[in-house]
Order: sequence, then C-alpha cells, then structure tokens
Amino acid sequence: MRGRLRRRPAARRARGFTLLELLVAIVIAGVLAGIASLSISGADRSLSFEAERVAQLLLLAREEAQLRGTPIRFEADEERYRFLIWRDRRWQLLLDDQDLRERAWNARTQLRVERPDGRREIEFGRDQVDVPFVVRLNRDDASAVIDANGLGMFEVRR
Repeated sequence: MRGRLRRRPAARRARGFTLLELLVAIVIAGVLAGIASLSISGADRSLSFEAERVAQLLLLAREEAQLRGTPIRFEADEERYRFLIWRDRRWQLLLDDQDLRERAWNARTQLRVERPDGRREIEFGRDQVDVPFVVRLNRDDASAVIDANGLGMFEVRR
C-alpha cells in the first residue's frame, strides 16, 4: 500500500491580491489624483491659499488688538495688504510684529469688505464681540470669501 499512496498535490495558493499589492495600488492612485488636482485651476488654488492666510492674519490681528488694548486696522489695495495700529492719535504701520507685516499679493487682487453698518474698514479693538463682516477676494476668474461672525471665527469659502 505504501507504494500506492499518492501524495496529494500541495494546496493551491488562493488567487487574488495581497494586502501589500492593494496598498501600493491605493498609494499610486492617490499620487495620481493629487497631481491631477494640482494641475487644475492653479490660480484658484493660489487665491484660496491667500484667503486662508488673510483669515488667519485677521484672527491674529483681532487677538493682538485685545492683548495690546489698542485698535488694529486691516487695509488692502490691489497690490498689497497691511495692518495698522492706533498710536499717538493716528494710524501707523504695524512694524513691531513680524506676522502682521505688510505683504504683497501673489497677483493683482481685488478686495471688497461688506459690513451690516456700511463701513468698509476692518478694525479690531478691545471688545470680545466685533461687527460681523464678509471679505470678497477676486483675481482673474477666481474668487474666495472670508466670513467673519464677529466672535473670532473666520471661515473661507470658494
């Protein structure tokens, strides 16, 4: 009988993909999707990045005005934006804060401020509650909006 016993063939390996192969495929798909998204609407992404930065700087200016106990104002034109501080009975360029320094836009940018009281300035003071406002940024065919609720929340929308 010994001679007649046949060995069973080795169990066939299960067919399909291994976990490692699936992970590699997912990583490759993610890299390709990232490259594709970067190539689409570069100007829009640039303005969106700029709007995020301005929103963060507005939040910083609000907190700085409360800490210093003196008003800080945001001003912008198509070329640049800057922060000013109320000192010696006049608005002066804020020079002693590197984060709130004057900056140039990446490209010509139009900025419009909308407030319920009709004013066009953005000023922060000692108060914990400010007047809510909307900042609209436009550049070429791209636009972004910064919503400020008056309580220190700044949300960027495209």
